[in-house]
Amino acid sequence: MSGKSLSNAFLSAFCLEVAMLLQAGITLYDGVLMLQDDEPTQEGKEVLQQLLDSLEKGKPLSAALHEATSYPAYLTQMAEIGERTGRLVETLRALSQHYDRQERISASIKNAVLYPAILLVMMVVVVIILIVQVLPIFNEVFNRLGTQMSPVALSLMDFGAWLSGASVGIAIVLGALIILALAVVLVPSLRERVVSTFRDSFGHKGVWGDIANSQFTSAMVLSLSSGLDTQEAVHMAATLGGGNKVLEAKNKQCLEILGTGKTLAEAMLDSGILNARNGRMLSLGTRSGQADAAMAEIAQRSVKDVQLEIDRLVSRIEPTMVIITSVIVGIILLAVMLPLMGIMTSIG
Repeated sequence: MSGKSLSNAFLSAFCLEVAMLLQAGITLYDGVLMLQDDEPTQEGKEVLQQLLDSLEKGKPLSAALHEATSYPAYLTQMAEIGERTGRLVETLRALSQHYDRQERISASIKNAVLYPAILLVMMVVVVIILIVQVLPIFNEVFNRLGTQMSPVALSLMDFGAWLSGASVGIAIVLGALIILALAVVLVPSLRERVVSTFRDSFGHKGVWGDIANSQFTSAMVLSLSSGLDTQEAVHMAATLGGGNKVLEAKNKQCLEILGTGKTLAEAMLDSGILNARNGRMLSLGTRSGQADAAMAEIAQRSVKDVQLEIDRLVSRIEPTMVIITSVIVGIILLAVMLPLMGIMTSIG
């Protein structure tokens, strides 16, 4: 399983469990060995075995994580900082919370994409069945009655006939798109290129910008918990969400403002990373000596705000798609039923 990225849920549980074991006075090797014994999946056991191979040689956790290529570089870097500052347990707990927040955001995004996608597929299937299978049957009925369907229904039926005739070509195109999507998912270099392009175009806008800010504040909690000074914390947090020019400019501006002697709250507020409400909370936390606690609360709020924004988007998308489907189906039925009602009336 070398090189395969681990889920945020796995990383969150791993960091918390290792922190608990270290706090209980258990050595790293013995603790990871206990985790491996309790790990339910074979893949998880293999990942933990990579750590055990390095820890058995007396290497620190950060070096073991680095050699076990499945673990993200950010986790390795923060573990190294925690070891250097003597705050490894606190760093691991903060990492656990960080990856838990990322998991919740990822789950919200997946749910937001899944339900509308299923609804869209169902909508397309229903419309295709109506225009390809149902309309020709009604057309035959109308021909037997010596009349024809309305122009709208005829146009839709002709479109359905074209779809039926072009089914092989459409299947090839869909197959190519599916293969391309699988390639993007399975090939790391291609996936990174697509993600980078998307991030440059949309990573600072709307809900994606909110997600990026949430990632930054979450990383700030982690950096501050690791014992870094303010400027180092901002620099480390910026590396997590790098790749978007607009966001990188915000992070750079934040560092520049810090260099002028302003507080972290003022720098993050002036650079647009925090809104006024969260900036005020961080300012109060800094003055009371609880900047890390204030930042942790801001990170929690950011995750909730992102989830609420995603829920709002889904709540608008789903009814819209239902309305569109209903209108299309209604038009098709009316285009068939109205002429048929006219015929029934004249016969009566």
